[in-house]
Amino acid sequence: MFLREQQGLELAGAAGSARMRALVPAAAPLVPSSIADRLRDAAVHTDWVPDLGQNIGSRTWWRGAATCVALIGAAWMTRPGMPPVLGYAPPAVTGVALEETRTQGIAPLGLGATTGRRMAASGLVRHLTETPERPQIDLTVTLGGGDTLSNALGRAGVGMNEAARVATLVSGAVALDQLKPGTILSLTMGRRPSRLQPRPIEKLTFRAGFDLNLAVNRAGDALLLDRQPISIDRAPLHVRGLVGDGLYRSMRAAGVPARVVESYIKAVAARMPIGEVGAADTFDLVADQARAATGEVEVGQLQYAGLVDAAGKRRLQLVRWGDKDGEGGSFMDPAGQVERRGFMGMPVAGRVTSTFGYRMHPLLGFMRMHKGIDIGAPYGSPIYAAIDGVVQFAGRSGGYGNFVKLAHAGGYASGYGHMSRIAVSSGTRVQRGQVIGYVGSTGMSTGPHLHWEVWKNGVPVNPRAISLSSVQTVSGNTLRGLKAKLARLLSAPAR
Repeated sequence: MFLREQQGLELAGAAGSARMRALVPAAAPLVPSSIADRLRDAAVHTDWVPDLGQNIGSRTWWRGAATCVALIGAAWMTRPGMPPVLGYAPPAVTGVALEETRTQGIAPLGLGATTGRRMAASGLVRHLTETPERPQIDLTVTLGGGDTLSNALGRAGVGMNEAARVATLVSGAVALDQLKPGTILSLTMGRRPSRLQPRPIEKLTFRAGFDLNLAVNRAGDALLLDRQPISIDRAPLHVRGLVGDGLYRSMRAAGVPARVVESYIKAVAARMPIGEVGAADTFDLVADQARAATGEVEVGQLQYAGLVDAAGKRRLQLVRWGDKDGEGGSFMDPAGQVERRGFMGMPVAGRVTSTFGYRMHPLLGFMRMHKGIDIGAPYGSPIYAAIDGVVQFAGRSGGYGNFVKLAHAGGYASGYGHMSRIAVSSGTRVQRGQVIGYVGSTGMSTGPHLHWEVWKNGVPVNPRAISLSSVQTVSGNTLRGLKAKLARLLSAPAR
């Protein structure tokens, strides 16, 4: 909000004065009685400092410019004087004083000169036969990738026998292969009996694990191991916040590690399109966390992934359960359902020589629909089932040669042709990655390769362009344990 001045009164200087005089009713002019009065009246009614940004070139403007020049000249003529400041110059040093100064100077020494006072050796000076060693030295050595504790100690100058003794002591507290690369070993080496022998270890300290410090101390001729446990708080990390501009950016801004954010997005994307997550939705996650008393923090696997809509209703709840296939378990909803999505894997190790679609047939010589893809591979290479299924056919099939057809869930089926040998029989159940045959060149084939076809409800589709999903449901004790874990995770305070 602002206040506007009355119209006609916002101009300053001569223009404003003239307009103001125009608005005020004219009064009867006063006739000056003398020349002095007329000059005084003229001086009063003359604008000596008009706005030089208006009426440029007019008489009023030139009068204002003359006033400005006059003021600048007056200021310059009345400026105060600036007499020079007298400085003190020390007298030049010569003779003996110069030599005395040079011997105590630092700059010549920095430039490599040989100045400085030196005393000649007297009769009391005894020359040393060898340079004396320090009684103790402190050093550090870092454990490298693929390194061993004994090798690291050997690089620091520890004797082979003593390094083996230390490794034996440490192995009683922690497995040596669990020592992480980058572990810093702090060593204190004592005085050695002679220059031909290595220095003995007086003390060795290092971080053997997140919750353990180890120290090896010398007691006479023996080495003793001292375990120093570190208190660990394993309260889980529970983070909740608005999605806002995007899941990744908002979760990273909330302090969630990038690896956990990626696990969360992957788990949610298996159940719903990420594009359906709104800016007003709230993300909710719980991950393993360990906080040491020394201040270090380690964040482990994502254990819970949740999503709440703007109305406060839960859209998604996923809990990690089990440890299958070395993947750290699968994410299930509270009903005990786990869903997997993805694309079919390549059934043989090779390169695609012919894609799905119309092509010139290499033997028939005319354009023909190629209902699958050809994968060139060495003769006898194993062929694997793309996904779980049941063998619907296994045998000879015209131009396909030795052919295997698998039936899968969801109306899918896949076929594998030109095999040199079939490794399954009709009616058997196969799992993804199981060998079902070997690459050959039977049937209408120009060389060893695999012809791979996929059908959806009997219609051929591109094997590399379909997405598959499978849903598995658990019950009984597993379901009760799942719900108990969900309640425990959600009880952790959120930040």
